[in-house]
Amino acid sequence: MFNIKKQLSKLYLSSVIGNLSLTGAWVAILAARGFSLVEIGIAETVFHITSIIFELPSGVMADVFGRKKMLIVSTVMQMTATVIMIMSDDLFMVCLSIAFHALTYNFSSGTGDALAYDSMKLANTESSFDRYESNQLIIYRLCSGISTLCAGFALAIGYRLAYGTTLITAAVQLFVLGSLREVSSYQSDSRDISAIKKILDCFRESFIFLKNAKKAIGLMMCNSLVGALDILLLFFLQAKLPERGIPQWLLGFALLFMELGGIAGSKLILRFPKAGYRTVFFVTSALVLAGLLAEHSTSCIIMAVGGFLAAVGDDALQVRTNTRLQDMFPSEQRASLTSVESLSFSVIMVVLSPLAGFVFTYW
Repeated sequence: MFNIKKQLSKLYLSSVIGNLSLTGAWVAILAARGFSLVEIGIAETVFHITSIIFELPSGVMADVFGRKKMLIVSTVMQMTATVIMIMSDDLFMVCLSIAFHALTYNFSSGTGDALAYDSMKLANTESSFDRYESNQLIIYRLCSGISTLCAGFALAIGYRLAYGTTLITAAVQLFVLGSLREVSSYQSDSRDISAIKKILDCFRESFIFLKNAKKAIGLMMCNSLVGALDILLLFFLQAKLPERGIPQWLLGFALLFMELGGIAGSKLILRFPKAGYRTVFFVTSALVLAGLLAEHSTSCIIMAVGGFLAAVGDDALQVRTNTRLQDMFPSEQRASLTSVESLSFSVIMVVLSPLAGFVFTYW
């Protein structure tokens, strides 16, 4: 008998392990190594260019070959990225590591949600997916906050040793992922159909869905824009807060405080299940814009409060958007279509990342 609680618990545990790291404040680490905000913006651009290229193919591979397998591939990519970063001594090597980090994200984004939603459908509990999504965002924000809290410690022991601990946690994550149960999504009348045919069919059916689902595309773009603004703000605040005079020992606590805003947002949205999407979008957008305006303050406290508010808006919209999208997506292309949302996010980030590096440096 399928045990949905055990399945979801393993997905939660994998998220905890995957998001806990001494190198969560990677922008601060690169800045401490002597890289400028413009160079860091270039590295972020490489991340999203890689994502644009591989996001949809990775989602299709998850639908065709199995979500569990692609989650394992994601962890292997993370280990590869970590080794390259440990060996890096220039911007090229850093960008190469960042590219593999992007692949880590590509093979996991959408894949975990697709496996969770179809597992819940198998157990007839998919109506509670919004709570699962909220819990996952809470895990992400809390673990990211704890990771950034270790920023000072990571700088103290050196980036090579800090990144080395990731190899240990990744090995543990591989063990957890290996114990998941695969839930088949691909349907075909022929068991002998070739892998290439399956991939092409999945691409074709995904594009047909998107062609006829303009509302889904609109939801993706709205969510991606708000999310991109929040992520860029929090990234560059890692470097801007020290410039405003915040003590190094306090930086991690400030970053943790801002991440807690995401937890508040993902919980608050569950209290307003009947709120219209447009209302949610405008309220959350206003919170993110308030955070961007607060970044120009000379006060570290006001800047941190702004980051907190932006995270509230980002995660509240993320929960509402992802729940609506999963209800729209057919199971056979669920990971592929969820990857399209991540793809739209990367397209926006490719445009905004270098611009943000310039703006946060000179404006």
